[in-house]
Amino acid sequence: MNVSLSFPVWKLLAGPLVAFITCFCLTPPVRRFAVNVDAIDVPNERRINDHPIPRMGGLAIFCGFVLSVILFVDMDLQVIGLLLGCVTIAVFGALDDILGLNPWIKLGGQFLAAYVALRCGIVFDAISNPGFLDAGTTIQIGWLSVPVTILWIVLCTNAVNLIDGLDGLAVGVSAISSASMMLVSMIVPVSTGSVPLLLACLTGACLGFMPYNMNPAKIFMGDVGSQFLGYVLACVSIMGLFKFHAVITLIVPFLALAIPLFDTVSSFFRRILHGQSPFHADRGHIHHRLLATGMSQKQAVATLYGVSAVLGIIAVMIAGPGTEIRIVCVVTVFVISLAVWFFVFRKKK
Repeated sequence: MNVSLSFPVWKLLAGPLVAFITCFCLTPPVRRFAVNVDAIDVPNERRINDHPIPRMGGLAIFCGFVLSVILFVDMDLQVIGLLLGCVTIAVFGALDDILGLNPWIKLGGQFLAAYVALRCGIVFDAISNPGFLDAGTTIQIGWLSVPVTILWIVLCTNAVNLIDGLDGLAVGVSAISSASMMLVSMIVPVSTGSVPLLLACLTGACLGFMPYNMNPAKIFMGDVGSQFLGYVLACVSIMGLFKFHAVITLIVPFLALAIPLFDTVSSFFRRILHGQSPFHADRGHIHHRLLATGMSQKQAVATLYGVSAVLGIIAVMIAGPGTEIRIVCVVTVFVISLAVWFFVFRKKK
């Protein structure tokens, strides 16, 4: 298994380290700022916390990531577009944490950030030859590239936002997803050489926030953090992972982000089937289901960490050579999906 990088190895160590230190050091002052602007998460029938907790911790994650990218990543149009989109999504997220924006305004901000990325060349414009496990030619999708790109970015942005319901859950799953995609992008050469470094910086920023966000949490990341993480993961996956030349590797981003994506899609259809708005808040998310089985917060988070890690490992294995191992990976995913359905969703509340 060969690993080739288009940048010095020391950057792969320095980037996430700077992101970690920056986020870790900025989180306490961000917490004080959140208290001063009254960005407080107050307990209600949907919340798990039993006392008011400041949010907006995602500002520290944002600062850690952006600083490390500016210092260590070579600037091209796509990277600049990613940073501009990050600023856009962070502004809307911060305003929502402070003011409580209308869901349609939030969605508008997500579409705007996705459009910024699209205009700067972050676009999903081709699919691989549809022969299963075949490394064939690519097929251009033409005008469909615009809606597909925007849909993917908005979907992932909301996916991480929706699973941010337990202490440490969203940031931990995002760190695992980011690390998994980083390893994959190092194994298989991608179109944008900065992809592994971008994902390394994001992982470092997530890890810097986790000590403050693990149960019992001292601060929540808020929409400014959860939307930001989903946005970056979506954009970087388009810059790198969707550019592989084997159709099976299109599965990799979906595996790395499986938990938030599954929760988002199931929530959308569940609400529609019940005659509710897709934006209607409820307690039907996967973490709520786990708590309903009698698990504690820590147990539920650990369970989802474990599933996310297994799927991330499978994603890395799929990216490697060998048809046999890919078949084993597909079977493993099927077994995990069956187990989650049986032990979590089939169980009555």
